[in-house]
Amino acid sequence: MRYDRAVHLDTDFATAVTRVREALAEQGFGVLTEIEVTAALKTKLDQDMEDYVILGACNPVLAHPALAADRTTGLLLPCHVVVRTDGDRAVVRVLEPQTMMALTGLDALRPVAGEATRRLDAALTSLTGTDGAQGG
Repeated sequence: MRYDRAVHLDTDFATAVTRVREALAEQGFGVLTEIEVTAALKTKLDQDMEDYVILGACNPVLAHPALAADRTTGLLLPCHVVVRTDGDRAVVRVLEPQTMMALTGLDALRPVAGEATRRLDAALTSLTGTDGAQGG
């Protein structure tokens, strides 16, 4: 089972991050955190890497029933969205929501995973204008 879904965008990093934030908001996700991985590695380890940010996105409508089913599920919520550069393109990756089901086996998470898949796919599709969400 793939654990991510991804799209590639023919745009610069800053534009990709802005578009991802907008696409997530259209699907009811708010970005609560932003981890600037590139800056952190440079500051803490003096290591260079491509532009790479982790957006901590949350959709309360999805998070609430998942956490009600099992508080530990917070570890598995499909909340992290990675945006990074890959050459002259941007790559956007999200956690495959079905991972919650695969790892927990909780039937109560099935509708949450299904709705999260629908919303995240819609966000990714809006970024490319096609049904381009894919693993890998």
